[in-house]
Amino acid sequence: MKLNAGIITEKLQETKKFYTEVMDFGVSFENEFYLLLHTPDQSAEISFLQPNHPSQKPIFQSAFNGKGVYLTIEVENVDEVYKQLKDKGVQMEIEIRDEPWGDRHFAIKDPNGIGIDIVTYTKPE
Repeated sequence: MKLNAGIITEKLQETKKFYTEVMDFGVSFENEFYLLLHTPDQSAEISFLQPNHPSQKPIFQSAFNGKGVYLTIEVENVDEVYKQLKDKGVQMEIEIRDEPWGDRHFAIKDPNGIGIDIVTYTKPE
């Protein structure tokens, strides 16, 4: 079984630019109303769909309202990724920090308002 989460958004071009230029994702497939992206190592995908597209049934037409969704991206060296994104001028929603349960992470937002938690997991002490 393979999971691909999808977000319905008007901001397909801004989303593509953010994920490919800032997050180094690649484009798996794209047409005028749909964008399928993959992580740099191609282990996971996420899709974005234009709202109210005539090819789609009503269940896939309402746009995401900007709240209530987050993504977690697990990386091997969160400090390195943090520095890369800081150097690109990405605004941090949560500065890099250690949590008592073992996460070292920081958070940013994508153009749709989706919180992205970027984390390296370690065992709590």
